[in-house]
Amino acid sequence: MKGILLVNLGTPDSPQTADVRRYLDEFLMDERVIDINAVGRTFLVKGIIVPFRGPQSAKSYQKIWTPEGSPLLVYSVKSAKMLQERLGSDYQVELAMRYQNPSIQTALDKLKAAKVDSIQVISLFPQYASATTGSVHQKVMELVSIWQTIPEISFVNSFYDNDLMIEAFAQNGAKYNPASYDHILFSFHGLPERQLKKADETHSYCLQANDCCGSINETNKFCYSAQSHATARLIAAKLNIPKENYTICFQSRLGRDPWRKPYTSEVIADLAKKGAKKILVFCPAFVADCLETVYEIAEEYDIEFKHLGGEKVQLVESLNDSPLWVDALEQMVKTQLNKAAQL
Repeated sequence: MKGILLVNLGTPDSPQTADVRRYLDEFLMDERVIDINAVGRTFLVKGIIVPFRGPQSAKSYQKIWTPEGSPLLVYSVKSAKMLQERLGSDYQVELAMRYQNPSIQTALDKLKAAKVDSIQVISLFPQYASATTGSVHQKVMELVSIWQTIPEISFVNSFYDNDLMIEAFAQNGAKYNPASYDHILFSFHGLPERQLKKADETHSYCLQANDCCGSINETNKFCYSAQSHATARLIAAKLNIPKENYTICFQSRLGRDPWRKPYTSEVIADLAKKGAKKILVFCPAFVADCLETVYEIAEEYDIEFKHLGGEKVQLVESLNDSPLWVDALEQMVKTQLNKAAQL
């Protein structure tokens, strides 16, 4: 039997302040997420962010919480079950969250108990970043390293250009008739510029070379920003959206350090000043709707845009439990296995 481990970012166990604080503490104390010295990170997270941001984030989670629970967890569970049905009894699919529950430890224990021959880890982040996919890979390796018998383990590094995923986003967007909007945004979760630069082994290309994210090459092939730009270009091409009709931007920044620009909030404000009335927003860094999509984009930015004279910021829903998204996951599983068989 082959083991498949799907891992998403995570969610609080409930929208109550105590659970949100617990989630934020585990998430932000990850050295790959806030990549500063341990003393500074502890002071910042436990002394400032968690105590003050916890109640505010809890209110936001309460607005998006469904009777079934957190949208991110609900959709992740559904897609994992659909993938299990597709793959059949020769596979065991387990879902985990990098932070909180279900934990990676629990999921790995289930695969170990099933005596799987191999484990394929698919982090549910289309674009690679040290703070997301890198953190998942590190955690899995740490936990498995103490097993007496370690099965064959493989990792999907990224899938930013997966054709079925691109098609799924395009199909979701097509329902809104992109041509009827004044402008299209491809809004990705932001990253500090320092993290992007740290991933550049040459130390001379990232955010220095002209149009450094304009194409994927040997220098930037693992760059989160370059992969994000590539995803946006592919979706735009699939929908025949001209380059001048869309902007690639980044949301959800934290702290005062410079993050990857342009910032989504500033792009929306600028579009309002130029007289735009309707904006369509894709969020292709997220395969399941979550706080950053259904609240930050669809509610907060929509309100801000209307205050500035606009009429509507329309979110394109994420992949969630789309059958085409499950097709993409199945394709990833079988492609990886075919590669392993050829070695």
